[in-house]
Amino acid sequence: MPRDPVSTFLQMLSVERNASPRTLEAYGQDLLDLQTHAQVAPQGLLSLSETHIAAFFEHLDARGLASSTLQRKRSAVRQFYRFCVLEGLSETDPSRKIAAAKKGKPLPKILSRAEVEALITAADAKDAHQAIRLQCLIEMAYASGMRISELVSLRLDSVQKDPAFLIVKGKGGVERLVPLNPAARAAIAEYLDIRPLFLGAKDKANPYLFCSRGADGYLTRRRVGQLLDEAALEAGIDPARVSPHVLRHAFATHLLEGGADLRVVQTLLGHADISTTQVYTHVATERLKAVVETHHPLARGLKS
Repeated sequence: MPRDPVSTFLQMLSVERNASPRTLEAYGQDLLDLQTHAQVAPQGLLSLSETHIAAFFEHLDARGLASSTLQRKRSAVRQFYRFCVLEGLSETDPSRKIAAAKKGKPLPKILSRAEVEALITAADAKDAHQAIRLQCLIEMAYASGMRISELVSLRLDSVQKDPAFLIVKGKGGVERLVPLNPAARAAIAEYLDIRPLFLGAKDKANPYLFCSRGADGYLTRRRVGQLLDEAALEAGIDPARVSPHVLRHAFATHLLEGGADLRVVQTLLGHADISTTQVYTHVATERLKAVVETHHPLARGLKS
């Protein structure tokens, strides 16, 4: 019986490239979308032509998907067919002429330093122990640039000795050091005093810093997003501009505005490719330009 090429491809990503469950799920769905559009079984993907692939991406372009989603789907299809050729499952690669996504990549949403401070202050509007936990989450996210999945799944023992740096396992299982400034360390110490309030009677052995009584044992990304939305409203900030990932954007942009080296920021963020980090230089440049045009006494003359 012929091998299922999609399952074989996903298995390779998992074993050889240590792809995360989320990446495997996304790529699997992308290839399923291609199957559905072409009305073929997984094995039928090997018989598709360049015309089929082009029609599929024309269909996706017409749906108005986000640029990042289109890029990921292109990557999934390209990698799948390259794998099939290398493994001898297919003689040709019908995806080789896929054009790049038409839409430009938008600049990340960003918060000013004052807005980050306003979020932390707004957390005080919650009940005392809820406020302390949310302030700790915001301080840690802003101080370290961690992805929200990395932050919520931190283990308790990683912070119990008041470290200035944490070792975080990011995408692909790659470990990196992330910093904790004095404000974040103080917030952690305050939170550790009230952490037991978030535990049930049978949860004393919970190993996670941001423990929860839910199935995962720690706060979900969705719950953190809801808490940030509430803090944004309290701070007078549009919740659409605030998310856990926006705090990561703020970390990177504010570092670059302060003169940090791009390679250092790349390392702290855990980006494999520096081109991913370079987008923050554009954000920083746009923000500095806006400051000059707004506050410089000769701004009007510079524009004319």
